[in-house]
Amino acid sequence: MGPTASGKTKLAIEIKKYFPIELISVDSALIYRDMNIGTSKPSFNQLLNHPHHLINIKDPSESYSVINFYYDAIDSINKVINKGKIPLLVGGTMLYYKILLNGFSNLPISNRTVRDNIYNYASKFGSKKLYNILSKIDPIYSNKIHSNDLLRIVRALEVFFISGKKVSELYKYNYRFFPYKILQVAIIPDDRNKLHKIIKIRFEKMLADGFENEVRSLFLRGDLNSNLPSMKCVGYRQMWNYITKKISYDEMIYRSICSTRQLAKRQITWLRKWKNLKFIKNNEVDIFKDIIFKFLTHCNRIK
Repeated sequence: MGPTASGKTKLAIEIKKYFPIELISVDSALIYRDMNIGTSKPSFNQLLNHPHHLINIKDPSESYSVINFYYDAIDSINKVINKGKIPLLVGGTMLYYKILLNGFSNLPISNRTVRDNIYNYASKFGSKKLYNILSKIDPIYSNKIHSNDLLRIVRALEVFFISGKKVSELYKYNYRFFPYKILQVAIIPDDRNKLHKIIKIRFEKMLADGFENEVRSLFLRGDLNSNLPSMKCVGYRQMWNYITKKISYDEMIYRSICSTRQLAKRQITWLRKWKNLKFIKNNEVDIFKDIIFKFLTHCNRIK
């Protein structure tokens, strides 16, 4: 685990040199095809030499829930184990890890019509108004999420309008649990300012590599819109707003970098509260190797 731009993929690929592992992506943006530059997706050569499960499995027009991830991840893990290898999950989508490890409640399947109506309301009246509605319907759950977290606000209201039940009630009953022994390791940068500089440099490289053209190609398809989860990914949302002339180019850059920093901050907050987690710094390959070796020896996976 680790915040965005902390070097998770690079470290995972390095560790793959020393252990019989296969990589499984835990990233809600890398699932989408044709979204390569803005997601910092591993390069073609990296994926060729170090294949990742659960990358490029969905079109940007398609929805993908945490429940979809749970079943896809379990399937990938089983396939890796059946090969006699060890699954190494790598990514920064903390909610995916949480659902995978702790199980999930029996939430209703998403309804496109209900969801679009909620998003339309948010477009007219703003996400804060939508959050206030959720606070009255489900104050317990609303207190656990940020008032600007539109995705979770919409999902919670969607669940209520479909089922008549609150998300906080449904989350009390978990129906699936993770059946494997696990080692949880997270990269936590020891210098927040350095991470911010890396985020800025990385986004500038995205622009130089053609990020604007990537999003313009998606925009010209004609079947995508700003309400889709794919187009709400950090960077894509801001670039989409620039292409549709809602913000200036400089504003797009500023908002993209700020949003990425905020994402990293939220990820680090998640990790600081995570139980049974071992922390390493970006460059501690040898320490990570030692942690894995001891864990696998304990599990009698290697001698």
